[in-house]
Amino acid sequence: MEGDLTLQLRIFDLNCWAIRYLSKRRQERVQLIGDMLRRERFDLVLLQEVWSEQDYSDLKARLGGCYPFSHYFRSGVIGSGLCVFSRFPILDTLLYQYSLNGYPYMLQHGDWFCGKSVGLVVIKISGIVFNVYVTHLHAEYCREKDAYLPHRLVQAWELAQFIRHTSKAADVVLLGGDLNMHPEDVGIRLLRGWTGLRDAFAEATRFEGCEDGCTLIPNNCFTVKTELLPFPLGIRIDYILYKAISSFTVKCEELKTTTGTAPGMDIPFSDHEAVMATLHIRRQGQAAGATLGTAEPMLADVVTEARTEVGVGLRAAQRQRYSTGRMAVLALLLLLLQAVAALGALAGLAAGQPFPKLSFSLLAFLAIGVLLLATGLHLFHTIEVKMLQGTEEQMRMAMRALQERP
Repeated sequence: MEGDLTLQLRIFDLNCWAIRYLSKRRQERVQLIGDMLRRERFDLVLLQEVWSEQDYSDLKARLGGCYPFSHYFRSGVIGSGLCVFSRFPILDTLLYQYSLNGYPYMLQHGDWFCGKSVGLVVIKISGIVFNVYVTHLHAEYCREKDAYLPHRLVQAWELAQFIRHTSKAADVVLLGGDLNMHPEDVGIRLLRGWTGLRDAFAEATRFEGCEDGCTLIPNNCFTVKTELLPFPLGIRIDYILYKAISSFTVKCEELKTTTGTAPGMDIPFSDHEAVMATLHIRRQGQAAGATLGTAEPMLADVVTEARTEVGVGLRAAQRQRYSTGRMAVLALLLLLLQAVAALGALAGLAAGQPFPKLSFSLLAFLAIGVLLLATGLHLFHTIEVKMLQGTEEQMRMAMRALQERP
């Protein structure tokens, strides 16, 4: 009978940390990941930080026919790093690149060059339509002074909006990825509250793995130990979230994480621990309405808190825009002064005075360089201001709608 339809789905999520020429023992780890996936035969595999398409191709070839369907999401300068492997046919795909993603001049972090995005694959299993999302948000780097918090909140808001507006035809929604946020952070509360997604770790009937479900742990040989000093157990920043939209219920029967080194090896699969969930999907008698996951008064408070942080980022971006604009104007004035001085020097040539070509050339090149750099940064921060303003306005309207509901 249709009402008795049940389905068990096994999902694997991992931030692979596979950066060509930079990551430690990358090729060896890619082979380990491929061997483990081929052995375990998960239904869905969601990977992040597979920056090299060659690594994706190598992994695909290593998996052979175990996962006949896959998709690699391309964006940014070096790629989104997102890919999905599936045992079931992928019916459709879509990529949304976040409007803000750090700063191009922060070369030591590099998030801007990755084109951080959310990828969607649509899969149909036993008549059940799954919208499967995989994403990787901007890293935190410094929790005490998190300069990227406004950008990450914009990404969390855009992720929530993207899920809400693209999942209306789905029966079940799944989200996996490195969200770079702690479970209690405002971005996670905003994402879960606005979409109604449930946390597999919090909902799991059985759990096995790192304490508190941590996915970035101090005893991983690839992690930066100093960043985890305030967190002796580690932190949980990788998630599998889910919800049923139509006439289905979803329950997390089991959640596991890897716990350090790969079996029989002296290295782990990545600097992050993998998250593995077993979901039980069951058809129920009548359709369930799509509702927000958090009580609306609480959700209004979360949106207000997020909007406040976005406002802080907006004011910082406005100051940066003003500073770079002023620098550009000063560089332009310097060029004009050089032009006037050059005219005067040329006039002096007629009187037999020497023309300091080297000094003028060096100063001109310096002024032109500063002008180009300042103009580029001014344009970048102008775009940043507009994106932050747009998100703040969206949050303001959402908050007003929540407050006006009876």
